[in-house]
Amino acid sequence: MRAATDVAVRGARLLLWGGALLLLILLVAVIARLPWAGDLGVHAATIERLRHDLIDPGNPLVDANTPSPYYSPWMLLLGCLAKVTGLGTFVVLRVAAVAGLALLVTGVWNLVRTFSTRRAAAPLALLCLLLLWGPSLFNWSGFLGLNSLALTISYPSTFALGLSFHLWASLRRALRSASGLPVFLGLGLLWSVILLSHQFTGVVASFGVLAMVLGARPWPSRTVLLRLGGGLALGLVVLLAWPYYSFFDLFGVSGLEEIHRSLYRHLLGHFGLVLVGVAALALRWRRDRRDPLVIFFVLGALMFAAGGLSGHYSWGRVLPAALIPAQLAAALEVFEAGRRARVRRAGVQRAEVHRAGGRRLFAGVLGLALLVGAWTQVGTLGYVIPKRDLPSRVAAKYKAPWAGYQWIMDRGVRYGDVVMAKTFPARQIPAYGPYTVAPGYPDFFLPDQQRRLDAVNRYFAAGTSRAERLEVLRRYEVRWVVAYPGDGGLSAGDPALRWVGEGPKGQGLFEVVG
Repeated sequence: MRAATDVAVRGARLLLWGGALLLLILLVAVIARLPWAGDLGVHAATIERLRHDLIDPGNPLVDANTPSPYYSPWMLLLGCLAKVTGLGTFVVLRVAAVAGLALLVTGVWNLVRTFSTRRAAAPLALLCLLLLWGPSLFNWSGFLGLNSLALTISYPSTFALGLSFHLWASLRRALRSASGLPVFLGLGLLWSVILLSHQFTGVVASFGVLAMVLGARPWPSRTVLLRLGGGLALGLVVLLAWPYYSFFDLFGVSGLEEIHRSLYRHLLGHFGLVLVGVAALALRWRRDRRDPLVIFFVLGALMFAAGGLSGHYSWGRVLPAALIPAQLAAALEVFEAGRRARVRRAGVQRAEVHRAGGRRLFAGVLGLALLVGAWTQVGTLGYVIPKRDLPSRVAAKYKAPWAGYQWIMDRGVRYGDVVMAKTFPARQIPAYGPYTVAPGYPDFFLPDQQRRLDAVNRYFAAGTSRAERLEVLRRYEVRWVVAYPGDGGLSAGDPALRWVGEGPKGQGLFEVVG
């Protein structure tokens, strides 16, 4: 009987390692393809600007000399890589994706090892972070679902999350061993890099730091707390001194609420499977009222709830601070449930049997939830396997990425040219070097953002006169126009435009010649 049990345990461990390895192979294959959706264009544009001018790159999206929060330490490093090596922007983004994935995997491993000595806990934690979400697909930068990560793996949010896991793990070790001041200064520097690289993830990282401190056992001595304060002070100095944008000006930004309202919709559909992890957190809380994962979850959940109740929907971006500890707790509970109780009551055979049975039951429920999560996100295979080769039910879950705008560069558009286009093309065109009249994404450091948006709307509006359209083109020194059929604007036969070529879905490229 014991031999059969040992074989089953070894088989389960191989299954965990094999599953985690398969997902990592899938993500590496996705990096090779680098599917385009969401914010990839603005990150590519940021690298393009830094490649041409590391000191004063200007606005990444429009031809204006303004600061931008996209100019972070991580993007500066990638810009340097592009400038020194001459690598293409999308090659550099693939390098960023590989680095982000490596940081994420090693960070999860390091953090889990501070909670459990069981080697199989780390791959199970990775599976939970990628698959334990909900029965409905959810994609957003800074959220680690498999499909979401496939689309955002080259983003600064992935880099920042990977660093965050390392920050939490290193902090736990530093508190436990009462490390010296240099260690805490290094942690403070790491914290500032995370905040500068992706501000929303920086808030999540900060909640995690607070949770690790409040849950530290033994409670840190006064000397250790002073060293921790020194690290915090250094981090604040770096935030204040960062030259590419004013970090603390971000606290005055408004207008983000409607964009983030969807974070509060369909919560059970998007995140319902995480309730398995919430149950694991409840068990951890029964064993330890100061469990750091429980504190982490409470901080994130309270912030998320406060955002929903107050209408500050952008606060919903802190939701990973509740999801990550729940997902980690679910993985740890499979190995840790009942361990302390059995140590304390080692002579009570019935208690051991009961708790072992409970652990197997929990593992079964978690396994089922992971299968549901995997099926929800199985469309990720479409990013590496042609849709026609996928089973029909899998292909139905695949969402095609964006096509991009390399085609306009092949037809004569050059770096620095200004292109008139509506919002969707404007989210991609700057990735190749040109500017657009108005930014495709909200830019709160751009003082004339609304005037630019109004100009684009006026150019394409049905009732605008030809003279007004020409005035808009002159004011913003527009060299090219990209438009779908029916978008409006100057007619194809207007003498001020020269037809150049056609792109996907009938888009037209026109050169401004008048």
